[in-house]
Amino acid sequence: MHIAPHDNHNRPIVDIGDAHVPLVYFNIVKLRAGDSFEYRVPGYETCIAPATGTVTVETMGETFAEIGQRGVDVWDGEPEGVYVPTDTGTRMTALTDTEIFIAGAQFAEVLRPFAVRAADIDKVQYGSDDTKTHRKIKHILGAAHHDRVGRLLVSELFTVGAGGWSGFPSHKHDTDRLPDETRHDECYNFRFRPNYGSGLQMLQRIDNEPGDAFHIMDRSTVLIDKGYHPCCALPGYEMYYFTILGGQSQRSLKQYFQPTHAAQLHTIPGIMDMVAKFK
Repeated sequence: MHIAPHDNHNRPIVDIGDAHVPLVYFNIVKLRAGDSFEYRVPGYETCIAPATGTVTVETMGETFAEIGQRGVDVWDGEPEGVYVPTDTGTRMTALTDTEIFIAGAQFAEVLRPFAVRAADIDKVQYGSDDTKTHRKIKHILGAAHHDRVGRLLVSELFTVGAGGWSGFPSHKHDTDRLPDETRHDECYNFRFRPNYGSGLQMLQRIDNEPGDAFHIMDRSTVLIDKGYHPCCALPGYEMYYFTILGGQSQRSLKQYFQPTHAAQLHTIPGIMDMVAKFK
């Protein structure tokens, strides 16, 4: 499902119990310097990750100061974040004009909050210019946090150079059938540089049968409920997407690669390193 770019007025774009992706939650909050925003999400753990700007976060009696160091856009520096436990009241105060992603996953237990600073970001680069798959992923809440987070995975994906494909070889994760696959609902929010760039999100639910294709633009949100889901950017444009994954039975993601294209796993440099970072 594609949700067109719009001003959400600080209200959830993907709310709790969403009909398509009930395991995840997503909000974008825009604040002026000095303004505050409070929230609590029953049944969902969350991660505050400024797209741009700097905030101070107060939750569960702890204060995490000066989170986020980016300026004009998501390409301007490294991400940072704060993990917020399930159903926990939280207050964010903007130190600069800021845009904040709030990512969430369904999880019943209440853990402890913590900050993820730029130096803690787990990075992986894979693909190649030749295969049109050159990408860099920055994990905010990745495999390194399995002992501190319930079901939520949060990362940022960037094209390296302009144009090309991402999420290929095509894979899915819509059914719990270990050891071959896990069910993880997924949500993306896209950005392009320049911001009038655009791309394509495919969603093929059955191998070798026609699926859907969505024209994605700057600030498009895409919900991945089931099926194989590669995406691409037009030539000449850089693409970014903020990625939220919420697992049904475990946090570690097990992707199932589309049989028709699975041989491509052997043609794309570093692809297995990328897979390992989501486990």
